[in-house]
Amino acid sequence: MNTLVFDIETVPDIAGGRRLYGLAGLDDAAAAEALFKLRRQETGGSDFIRHSLQRVVCISAVLRTRDGIKVWSLGEESSTEGELIQRFFAGLERYQPTLVSWNGSGFDLPVLHYRALLHGVQAPSYWDQGEHNRDAKFNNYLGRFHARHTDLMDLLAGYQARAVQPLDQIATLLGFPGKMGMDGSQVWPSFLAGELAKIRQYCETDVLNTWLVFLRFQFMRGLLDQTALDAEFALLQDTLRASGQPHLLDFLSQWQTATAAMPADSPLNAPIS
Repeated sequence: MNTLVFDIETVPDIAGGRRLYGLAGLDDAAAAEALFKLRRQETGGSDFIRHSLQRVVCISAVLRTRDGIKVWSLGEESSTEGELIQRFFAGLERYQPTLVSWNGSGFDLPVLHYRALLHGVQAPSYWDQGEHNRDAKFNNYLGRFHARHTDLMDLLAGYQARAVQPLDQIATLLGFPGKMGMDGSQVWPSFLAGELAKIRQYCETDVLNTWLVFLRFQFMRGLLDQTALDAEFALLQDTLRASGQPHLLDFLSQWQTATAAMPADSPLNAPIS
């Protein structure tokens, strides 16, 4: 079975905000501030923009197939939002993977739903709940307790909101690099500064952390033994080295440092050679 770990980065949908709230005449930065202020008024404090007004600027993925592993961001820096979302759902049609995310049920997938609706993106396999494939009635991407999508944050928290943890802390706790270079709060300022390449690199390190946590989860549930876990770690390490990309090599270096700092009685993270 193919496995696809994914993560998205978003910025406020300025064009949509202008249509909904009559913000014509404001530049992008000012319009965004207006959206944040309106949202704080709606929620009583939080300026977190509604899912439907989250414009996707990056989708990064780790794809594990029987042929190997790939780490990349979909499309190009010049790709439109519609093109990025089309590529994502086309990949699901092609590879039929198991999806893995961190808070994908609460954020990434709902955003992709609304934005795909906006851009007219078709995704028959993703939305299939038995209409096309009878088996999908009992195992699909949309069912919370189905296996086609594993939201690690939701599952590890036992589906209890009060128990959810941030990816950065769990990854760091397990001896992985955690956040590198930036965090989600810096995406919009970086986007305004034209630093989309930096955003894509940051998103790729996030999916790498998610993949590593997923491997430890697969070990915990008995689907990988120690030998298989070590082999998955080694495959990823070799892939990162072969990439020649500075941010992926930096991830490997920080992984090595984090692993070396783990207590001596933590055997699950094999030393990085």
